[in-house]
Amino acid sequence: MSEKTCCPPTCCAETKPVAAVSKAQNPSSLPIAILGAGPVGLAAAAECAQRNLPFVLLEQGPAVAHSVSEWGHVQLFSPWRYNLQRQARALLEASGWTAPDEEALPTGAELVELYLQPLANHPAIKPSLRLNARVESVGRKNIDKLRTAGRAEQPFQISLADGTQLEARAVIDATGSWSSPNPLGSSGYPVPGEHEHKDRITYGIPDVLERHRSRYAGKTNVVVGAGHSAITVVLDLVELQRSEPNTKILWVMRRDNLASIFGGEGADALPARGALGTGARQAIESGAVQAVTPFLLSQIAAAQGKLQLKGTLKGEAHSLEADQIIACTGFRPNLQPLKEVRLQLDPILEAAEKLGPLIDPNEHSCGTVPPHGYQELSHPEADFYIVGMKSYGRAPTFLMATGYEQVRSIVAALAGDWEAAQKVELDLPATGVCRLDFASTSAASNCCA
Repeated sequence: MSEKTCCPPTCCAETKPVAAVSKAQNPSSLPIAILGAGPVGLAAAAECAQRNLPFVLLEQGPAVAHSVSEWGHVQLFSPWRYNLQRQARALLEASGWTAPDEEALPTGAELVELYLQPLANHPAIKPSLRLNARVESVGRKNIDKLRTAGRAEQPFQISLADGTQLEARAVIDATGSWSSPNPLGSSGYPVPGEHEHKDRITYGIPDVLERHRSRYAGKTNVVVGAGHSAITVVLDLVELQRSEPNTKILWVMRRDNLASIFGGEGADALPARGALGTGARQAIESGAVQAVTPFLLSQIAAAQGKLQLKGTLKGEAHSLEADQIIACTGFRPNLQPLKEVRLQLDPILEAAEKLGPLIDPNEHSCGTVPPHGYQELSHPEADFYIVGMKSYGRAPTFLMATGYEQVRSIVAALAGDWEAAQKVELDLPATGVCRLDFASTSAASNCCA
């Protein structure tokens, strides 16, 4: 009689406990790895510094807050008091720094120059900061995603693009999603022709009034999207149009409720946010901007030196001509470097599973997201957290103050201060418009700016 086995020998070998894994260094003595030196990553560093927890802060760009600098010309709709993290502010003020006027509205460039760069230069943070440190992958040292035995005792291993490998006791991923914009397609995928004509498509918020002026002045520009980023671009183009009358602005949206993009206007708890909605309404009513809605894009093609956008308008075949396209269609998290990390994600938003229902843009605006901390942001992978804009996955309801409270709770938990970790408080301005309209199939652009 042949010998029976439960599975092939190679399978049995894979399920044996890990006995000879290298443990040259106790994980508890290793630093906390903070990925991304933007506002939330730097806030996490300040929290670690305050608790005397060793950390390493990895920024893929050549300077801190590199992504913020890319939209440096944009004015935030939230005043300084919502954008200064408490512990970071305490560190700076102890070294003689003076906070800006709390009620003033900073631009992205001012946020970096007056707050984030001084914070990065602080002696408690600067020695632990590494620039041009692009993270290629995160996992457990000598253990792949399949292995369970001994997993939590193994340090994290972080591989950088330059070949460097670092070990950490915990990982806080604050890399954001600015570099992962959503494509133009209504289905969530790029439409045919989108890649081929990428040289005439800009994702995000270009500086149409100064740095990129020549690209848009006197041209036919199609702006795609219905959130704060789209409104910001449209209003900048309207200003450009005043000095360059041949500039034409087509504003393409997928939603069929045009009034929904205007938000609370004068009733908004943040006047600057309300003013965006008012400006958008006036731009359409004045005829400076042509709203094309609901338009579902299906193809981009070249035609006699122009781009032809083919799709359906109110269910009927329709096409638009443009010189340039500006895509303000929101963002999604880049999860590729985390393939060996055990994540538990909301199936809709790609946020942490426990967080998903709390931030669902079908139910919540920026100001109605409840406080949340380490518990809601946890994953099956012990001591691994995604924070900031990336933590919200595809939801457009993130505000900077939310990220600050996230990292305060998480660092408290990593320090073993469970009382502080569990006490999560958040004061957010309500009546925002960064949510989905129920008749729409697309999310507004992220509203952290």
